[in-house]
Formats: sequence, C-alpha cells, structure tokens
Amino acid sequence: MLSDFLDGARAAVVVEDGAIAFDLAESKYSISGEYHKCLLHLWSSERNFVRRVLDAEVKATTLRLQVQRMGQNRPTRLDFCRDRDQRSPAARRAARVAYEPRLRRALERNFPGWTVVRLTTSVDLEHSFGPAYLRGWLGQGQRALAIVGVNDQETQSTVDGALTVGILWLEACRMAQRDHRVVEGLAVVVPKGMATLTRQRMAHLHPTAAKWHLYEFDQREDLLVPVDTGDRGNLTTRLVHSIDEVQARERFAESIARIRGILSQSEVVVLSPASISFRRHGLEFAQARIAHDPRNFESSEEIAFGVGPQERVLDAENETQFADLVRLAAAVRHKDGPKNHALWRMHPERWLESLVAPNIAALDGRLRPEAVYAQVPAFAAADRAMIDILAATREARLAVIELKADEDIHLPLQGVDYWSRVAWHQSRGEFARFGYFPGREISPQKPLLMLVAPALHVHPTTDTILRYLSPEIEWELLGIDERWREEIRVVFRKKPPRAPARAA
Repeated sequence: MLSDFLDGARAAVVVEDGAIAFDLAESKYSISGEYHKCLLHLWSSERNFVRRVLDAEVKATTLRLQVQRMGQNRPTRLDFCRDRDQRSPAARRAARVAYEPRLRRALERNFPGWTVVRLTTSVDLEHSFGPAYLRGWLGQGQRALAIVGVNDQETQSTVDGALTVGILWLEACRMAQRDHRVVEGLAVVVPKGMATLTRQRMAHLHPTAAKWHLYEFDQREDLLVPVDTGDRGNLTTRLVHSIDEVQARERFAESIARIRGILSQSEVVVLSPASISFRRHGLEFAQARIAHDPRNFESSEEIAFGVGPQERVLDAENETQFADLVRLAAAVRHKDGPKNHALWRMHPERWLESLVAPNIAALDGRLRPEAVYAQVPAFAAADRAMIDILAATREARLAVIELKADEDIHLPLQGVDYWSRVAWHQSRGEFARFGYFPGREISPQKPLLMLVAPALHVHPTTDTILRYLSPEIEWELLGIDERWREEIRVVFRKKPPRAPARAA
C-alpha cells in the first residue's frame, strides 16, 4: 500500500504532529521488511527518522499511517499528503471570506484619515491574481496605497508569493488610477510570524519606485504590526564549505567504474565528502555513499538506486533491476527521447543545469568556464536553499544564475533571494575562506544576477517585477532557444534601463 501510494505522490508532504516533517520533492524514503516488521525510513539533508508501520489506510489524497517510533510503545500518526493544503474548497473559501472584514477593520484603525475603497479575492487571470490574496487599496484625496493580504490559513509558500502579487497589483492600481490619483506604494499584510522571506525580499526593492510597507497581522488579536524592511543587518544565512571533488571521486572510484561500466555517459555529481550522485541529463538514478552499520560501527561503501524519492540499496538480488533502470534512463533521457515518457519529463531544470554548467560561456562570454559551482547550498534560518549556479566573470565578479525550464511568476524574486545570500557571504569574504574560486581574489563588486529561461516560457509579468528591483541589483534576463536540449543558445537578453525608475 505504501509503495503504490507513494509511486504516484512524488511531491507529497509528510505531516507528523501537525507539522510538515518532510517534503518528498526534496527527500528520500525506503520501505523494508525486517524481522516481520514494516519499517519506513525517511531522510533529507536536514534530518532522518525510522518508523515501524503498524497500520495504513488511504483517505482521498492522504495516506494515513499508524507508526511507532523506535524505543517507544505509544503509536503516533504520520500522514502523506498529495495536496499541501489539506483544507476543503469550502474551508478555503470560508477562511478567505472571514478574513476580509477583519483586515478591513485593522486597516481602518491603523490608517486614520484613509478610506478602504475596495477589497476583493476575485480571480483575475489576465493579471495573474488568484483567490488566496485579498487585494484592495486605501484612498486619501488624490493619494492611494495598494493593499495585498494573506490569511493565516494559507500555506507558507502562498504567503511567500504575496510580494510578487503585491508588485503586480501595485502596477495594476497605478494603471487604473493614473488619471485620478497617485498610487504611492504598496502595503503587504502577512500572518504573524510568517514575514521573514517577504521582509528580506522587500529590502531589495527600488526605494524610490514606491513606498513599501510590510505588516504582520495577528488574527486572534486583530492586531496589525509594522515590520522594518530597511534593516538588512540580521539576515540569518550560512554557507557550506566547498567540497574537494577530486578526493571524493577517488574515494568512490570503484562505484564510479561500476556504474559507468553500464552507462558510460553517467554524470557524476559530488554531493558531499561521503556521497556522490549518478545522473543522466540531471535525472538522478543512483547514489554512492558511506554507510555506517549501527551493530558494529563499521563504515562501508554502498550504492542506492531509484528514480524519485524511493530508493533501494543495491545488492545481488536487485542488480538486474538496477541495470534495467540505468539502461531505461539512457534510452529515454536524451533530446530525441519520447516526450510523453515520465523519465523524459522529470526534473527539466536539472536537465537544463546539466547542460549549462559545463558550457557556461554559451550564456555569456564573460563567464569563466573553469570556475562554476552547481547547486551551492546556502541556509537561511531553517530554510535550505540551493543556488542553481554560482560562477565568476573573467574580472572575478560573482554571477548568480537562476534557471527555469517552465514559466514561473516568482522567478525574479527567487533570483533576489539567492542574490542577497551571495552578496551577504561575499561581503564577509566567506567564499574564499570556504574554498570557492581558489587561487583568485573575488572582486568586491556586487554580484551579477542572471535569470535564464526558454524564450517562450518567460512569464509575461517578469518585466514588470524586474522594474521594481533595487538598482544595486544588476540583473540580466536571458531567453534561450526553446530547443535547449539540443543546444544552449541565447536568443534575447534584457538589462535594466539606464534611466532611474520613476518616483511615485
């Protein structure tokens, strides 16, 4: 039952004690039977656990397990949820309807002399507005302020998307009111305790293009609290040391030879000093790692294989299955492969990255091909972020490269997330200290931000959002040929206009 459900739920979230414990899009699991017990092992870069499964049932889009922690007698519940938002459509609507009058009252108290002119959650596909965001504006004579709010029942990812929607709503209000009043700026309202990412993003918007306001709303107390977006001094982030890839490849030379004996074109990606990944055009089909035996504390090398979150340890019994999987990946995962096959469609951004990283000069001749780092881990508080590609120009200026294979409305602000972390660590000299770009002094210039996507898959709102970024962020938008699996070729390039952004 576990295997059948999870085969079709590759992006499910695992909920324990009411909180999300794992995201299968970024985690792994294995199911085993030992001593007549069903054991479920879940792990990610942040944590791992083993649970004994006592009972299981499927309810709609949720797999509900009764599990037992090791060393404990009392069973607990573990839910695998295909849908991250477990509320029914009716519950979503009810929460959004109840939120509107509460936010209206809070705005009226906090903005004396202003009038709440309009608040709506109506869908507007033309402007990319969905029902999760309450939109409106405040008026005072010839002045106006755009408002976007998110209630405390929405997911964190929905809350984090509020600033993108807010910028687009600000622009829509300015267009609609241009003959009547001046829309001075934007106020974004997020639930209490959920403002961290929005605050960091708002700190990197153009300071004169609009007046930017951020509030946390405590819906229990009906309290609206302003958040300081100008202070960048408390950005909590840490960088991971660069890995000695030569040493790691030597350590796993036997595994590399074994797998390349089956598929000579396998990509070998070093994940850590104790693990490497084997991929075909970005699709991981196996890992080699150092495993520890808890019975005798001895370490040994093992290979685990599988596509997606499930994996099995390679042994004599499943070696034929492993070889079949590798050959299938080779047969499907190429530019002329069957486009309707699941393995061909999986992880398109990893595929794009696997082509861009070794051929970085195809994006820009300024980039040095010998100094390219893919999937650089940088942490901010409890969030683990992976910078797609970190490179340097021939003048030793850092370049943050964010890749998207499909349309993504949040591309510009996601790029800002990574740019701000790189700029933070650069200002403290941590890239050199942590082993990146050895033998070359990094320029003190702020990093470049390069946003890369297929030309016909750049979201139509991207230009609008880019106009509102801070002038300290030197960005470039690169549209590549739609046939990027055949060749990486830039077909258009956009840069910030030389003229400053217009004032409100």
